[in-house]
Formats: sequence, C-alpha cells, structure tokens
Amino acid sequence: KQWYQRRVAITAGQLWYMRTMPSMLLAGILPFGAVFIELYFIFSAIWENQIYTLFSFLFLVYVILVICCAEIAVVIVYFQLCTENYRWWWKSFFCAAGTGLYVFAYGIFFYYTKLEIVGFTSTVLYLGYTALMSITFGIFTGAVGFFASFMFVRYVYSAVKID
Repeated sequence: KQWYQRRVAITAGQLWYMRTMPSMLLAGILPFGAVFIELYFIFSAIWENQIYTLFSFLFLVYVILVICCAEIAVVIVYFQLCTENYRWWWKSFFCAAGTGLYVFAYGIFFYYTKLEIVGFTSTVLYLGYTALMSITFGIFTGAVGFFASFMFVRYVYSAVKID
C-alpha cells in the first residue's frame, strides 16, 4: 500500500503530456522526422532489391538522429526535474526509444503502399524482420537518450554547491 501511495503522489502532480506514454509518443516524432525519408531508401534497398549508394548522406542523417535524440531526452528530463520528479532513468530511455514505434508504423505503411507481398508466411517474415529492426532502432535511440540525459544530470548536479 505504501508503494501505491508513493506512485500516486509522484504522478498526481504531472500534466498529462509529462507521463511516460504520452511523452514517449510525442518525443519520438522529431527523431523519426529526421530519418523517415532515408528509411524509404533503406526499406527499398532491403525489400525491393535496389542498390543503396548514399552512405555519406546516411552518415549525416545518423548524426542528426543522434543529436535529435539527445536533445529531446534532455529536454524531457529537464521538465521532469523541474516538477521535482527525480525518476528520470527509464523515462529518458523510453522517450528516445519511442522513435522505434514510428519506424515500425512506417514499416507497416511501406508494406501496404509499396510492397506486393502475397502469402501469410511472407507477411509474417516481413513484419518479424521489421519488428526486429524497429526494436533495435528503439534500443539504440533509447541508449543515446539515456546517456545524454545522464551526462546532463551529472553536469547539472555537479554545479550545485552545498554550504
């Protein structure tokens, strides 16, 4: 009963968009927006046997993705710390990892609009590989968000002087 009362006390003062699921969905939009055009070319190269030759542009998009994930996670953690909610560890991970949900949704969109896959086995294979790719993408972006937030919190609290 004590854990439940503590959990209610932490989430009762939060606005609806600062809770984990809405902030995860809202925070995942910006990093996905940085990479969604490149995802079309990557999906086309994997599933339509096209050759991908823009690796220098892919590296630039990768750098932009890392910067966006780091900034979004730091902003979410900053807002959370301003409301005196110090449970930022998992939230920093999940807010940046929300991009993986959008990658999976884009994979389903790509399946219905671009691919001509017939058969149950082929569909399950496509969705399975897309889910693995989205989970890996989410773990990567979540790790970037967590480490950026970790460095931010360490920097902020290292500047606090206790006299």
